[in-house]
Amino acid sequence: PDPQAVAEAAAQRIVRAANGAIEEHGRFSIAVSRGSTPRLLHQILADQHRDQIDWSKVEIFFGDERCVPPDHAESNYRMAAETLLSKVSIPGDNVYRMHGEIEPNEAAKEYGLMLKEKFADGGLDLVLLGMGEDGHTASLFPNTPAVDEAHHRVVANYVEKSTTGKSWRITMTGPFINRADQVIILVAGASKAQVLSEVLEGACDPKRLPVQLINPVSGKLSWLIDAKAAAMDGP
Repeated sequence: PDPQAVAEAAAQRIVRAANGAIEEHGRFSIAVSRGSTPRLLHQILADQHRDQIDWSKVEIFFGDERCVPPDHAESNYRMAAETLLSKVSIPGDNVYRMHGEIEPNEAAKEYGLMLKEKFADGGLDLVLLGMGEDGHTASLFPNTPAVDEAHHRVVANYVEKSTTGKSWRITMTGPFINRADQVIILVAGASKAQVLSEVLEGACDPKRLPVQLINPVSGKLSWLIDAKAAAMDGP
């Protein structure tokens, strides 16, 4: 019915996924994202589910990052640190941030090589994503080079029109995200309704609607949507 319920449902799924992955292979890898609903999600995990996950076996990655220092107000890492990482007992070595403060292409290469070393030809246990009003996800923005990337795990992407204006971003690519065992896309708010309808029911046009790139090869894709984003008056 509302963003709070979306965040609560996502938190429950993360707890189940974390415990299942830890039981199966001794660790849980998750890529987090930025946004108002993820902020709610982080707070719910830290407040209500802190003792339901063995955080010492959780590895945190980032689906994308703004090219700013980690203490900058626009930093995805800073948001995650303030709302979740500082509130649970996760070892610092288990947090893999993108180095947004260095040259963008170098930061992307560095992160991509790290992912290659950790996952080889595999992917993460879970990737959390959102969707912008323009159909972007992570920092895969419409009609930008990153949308066409077919080989690299991570790329730098210069964006003319974004929530931060003209800016460099670092982002996981569609092919790497699609290696995940599970992808959850969180969408809330009436401003997303029109584009969500196009994404789910319209023609496939990922250059214009990059979130359509997300289709896990062998994993599970879930959309958690509130009533307003679904253009419904109620649940």
